[in-house]
Amino acid sequence: MSKLMRSTALPSFRSMMEDFWNTENWFRTPLFNGENLPAVNIKENDKNFEIEVAAPGFEKKDFKVDIAEGVLTISAESKNEIKEDKENYTRREFSFSSFTRSFTLPETAKQENITAKYENGLLRLTLQKSKKPELQRKQVAIQ
Repeated sequence: MSKLMRSTALPSFRSMMEDFWNTENWFRTPLFNGENLPAVNIKENDKNFEIEVAAPGFEKKDFKVDIAEGVLTISAESKNEIKEDKENYTRREFSFSSFTRSFTLPETAKQENITAKYENGLLRLTLQKSKKPELQRKQVAIQ
């Protein structure tokens, strides 16, 4: 049997060490690559901006939507606990899920006229457009 065709049931010490020190895969976990963030669609038409956030498993009360300094922040947090007491055992399960997404709003978005609706796992936000920019620009003279 040639060296390339050799098969063993256990990995070699060298391959275990190479896997352990392989730093290329350290940042491919869901924490770093955003796999736990919900998908978002942003649409623009003549009258408004529409933002759709796919967030199944949440309830309407779990969401928080804030606008501050031209930034729209959508966050949600859900906690569940299941407790089952039987004669021979006790079972407790906990789950926690959360996310936060932030978007810089365009100057033409009316920040005071925003509507939100959560239905069938989809959060829909609508921001009306204005003809003039909502955020006033000011040039500051340097002295």
